Amino acid sequence: MTKAERADYVLGELAGLYPETPIPLDHRDPFTLLIAVLLSAQCTDKRVNLVTPGLFCRADTPQLMVKVPVEEIREIIRPCGLSPQKAKAINGLSGIILKEYGGEVPRTFNDLETLPGVGHKTASVVMAQAFGFPAFPVDTHIHRLAQRWGLSSGKNVRQTEKDLKRLFAQEHWNKLHLQIIFYGREYCTARGCDGRDCDICRALYPGRRRPKETRKA
Repeated sequence: MTKAERADYVLGELAGLYPETPIPLDHRDPFTLLIAVLLSAQCTDKRVNLVTPGLFCRADTPQLMVKVPVEEIREIIRPCGLSPQKAKAINGLSGIILKEYGGEVPRTFNDLETLPGVGHKTASVVMAQAFGFPAFPVDTHIHRLAQRWGLSSGKNVRQTEKDLKRLFAQEHWNKLHLQIIFYGREYCTARGCDGRDCDICRALYPGRRRPKETRKA
C-alpha cells in the first residue's frame, strides 16, 4: 500500500468502528473543558473525570476560580499529578481570561497558547472540541499509531501533526483524532500491540516480521 492508501484504509476502518466520537473529558463549557484538558497532562482521562466534579463544584467559571486559593486547588487536583504547577496555572489563566478576554475563553490558537499551562496540544483540543475549529491534537496514542501505520516518521509530535494534516482532509480532523485515540486505547495499545497484532496493523503490514519500534512523543 502507498501512504495515501493506508490513510484511506485507516479512515474507513475507524469510521466503521467509531461512528460516534464523544469527548472523553467531562465538561460543561469551554472553560471547564480547558481546565480538564490542562489536568489531563500526564494523567488519564478517567482520573481527570473523577477529580473535576469536586473542582467544578467549588468553582466552574473563571470568576469563581480566581477566588479559590492556589493551595485549595492544589489539594483538590492532587490525584492528577503535577498539582503545584497545574494549580498555579489554573489560577493564573482564570485571572487572565477575566482581565483580558472578558471572562470568555479565547478562540484563537495564539491567545490560548499564551495562557499559563496551555501548550499547542491543549489549545488544539479546545479549538476542536469547544469551538469546532479544524485541529488535529496529537497525543501519545496518535503519535504511536501514526508510526505503526506508516503515516508519519514520528520525529516529534509537531511533525506527526503536520504529516497527518497533509494526509487527511480537514473535514475529518476533529473526529479522526478522537477515533485514533479510541483505537489506540482499545486495540493498538502501547504494550498490547507491537505493530503486528491489531487488525489495522496486520492489514496495513501483513508481511511485517519484527516489532515496529516507535519514537516516544
